[in-house]
Amino acid sequence: MKKIALPMLMLCGMFAYKPCEAQLLKKIKDKVNQVANKTTGNNDSQTSSTGSETSNSGKPTNKGGGGLTNTPPPDVNQQMADAEKSFDATKYSDARYSIQQALMGVEIQLGRELLKSLPSDVNGLSKDTTQDKVVSTQWGWANMTIQRVYTDGKDKQLTTSIGNSGLYAGLLNVYFNSAYVQADANQQNVKQTKVKDYKAIITYDDNKGYTLIVPIGQSSMIAWECINFANENEVMDAAAKFDIDGIKKKLGEQ
Repeated sequence: MKKIALPMLMLCGMFAYKPCEAQLLKKIKDKVNQVANKTTGNNDSQTSSTGSETSNSGKPTNKGGGGLTNTPPPDVNQQMADAEKSFDATKYSDARYSIQQALMGVEIQLGRELLKSLPSDVNGLSKDTTQDKVVSTQWGWANMTIQRVYTDGKDKQLTTSIGNSGLYAGLLNVYFNSAYVQADANQQNVKQTKVKDYKAIITYDDNKGYTLIVPIGQSSMIAWECINFANENEVMDAAAKFDIDGIKKKLGEQ
């Protein structure tokens, strides 16, 4: 563990004292993954399940509460140090947890750096930073989503989501890897297109508006959800304002 942990801690030191660059964060994330694979090999696999409890008819309804307070992202250096101590003490479950927390901290910082690189406005729509989100529902860059909303302050809105999405991945798989049937000869609700030479899928729904999806690697994609856009050309023009090559590079996708 010492031979593995020392380079890791050196990298974390770079993370703490130098400007936070997305490529450096990506390298740290890969290193954390390598250490995680070694520690999880010493721990029994964990399974989790979620379910819902049937509420009784006489159960009271919650009418208020303080909610949860926001907490800062995990400290990568501290979590890796905790993981090393736990590993040395053969507390493998604790070591695994600390590594998961360290990786989450890397992912959140990477997401924040990527948000900084996005345009401030898109065709008259201004960014609403109060709705910025960096969400990681699992560790290891799985189901990670970076989101920004652009709006005119009225009823026109563009939401950009970057990362992994099971819903969109399924749609891309259907329309890129198998034949599909056009339901209406005059107007189709889903079709293939291209954005800056990237293959894409664009959909339309009367209730949701337009959705444009561009896969940018083996596991990542960019999706633009456009409400009250006049037509698909307006959607395509808005998407062209984003640096897709730069986003792909920051995510470390090939």
